[in-house]
Amino acid sequence: MRSVEKRAFKRALYATQSQDSALDIVQDAMIRLSEKYGTRDASEWPMLFQRILSNAILDWHRRQKVRAGWMSNLSDFRAADDDSSGDFDLLENLQLGDESGQAEGADRLFERAQTLAILDDEVARLPPRQREAFLLRYWEGLDVSETAEAMGCSEGSVKTHCSRATQALAKALRARGWDHEHR
Repeated sequence: MRSVEKRAFKRALYATQSQDSALDIVQDAMIRLSEKYGTRDASEWPMLFQRILSNAILDWHRRQKVRAGWMSNLSDFRAADDDSSGDFDLLENLQLGDESGQAEGADRLFERAQTLAILDDEVARLPPRQREAFLLRYWEGLDVSETAEAMGCSEGSVKTHCSRATQALAKALRARGWDHEHR
């Protein structure tokens, strides 16, 4: 669970735009996995967890839609406790390992921080299904069939979502001055 908790949180945060909701979703997904599937072979857990997390995010959106419907008539009484500022910082949670034994220079670390901030911004702007497919494929490292299973859609849909996401990200990153030399 430790190996996926930060990525799962980020995925839930992208989907909800609320740190509290994202934490609740990830925690609930982890509890469901351990309660319902703890006796299964550990090799099954990653896929089960991704599916549970996807379902938990969908459930959260459904609840928000229902809540928004009945709250629309009560908008004057709505509490101002909705924290959607999203102060999560990818860079705080990024492990900058030094596998080579050589320390990175401050300029390289700064460049990496800028690139990650831009990428983080642009991933957050993707449509939900594109973002989910992109994160599962390229962040979680799932293959097309595993991603399709986790998302509950066809492999063709996964390929389409990933293609559109990578095209949109490439276009957005180029528009922000990022090119292949900034890797």
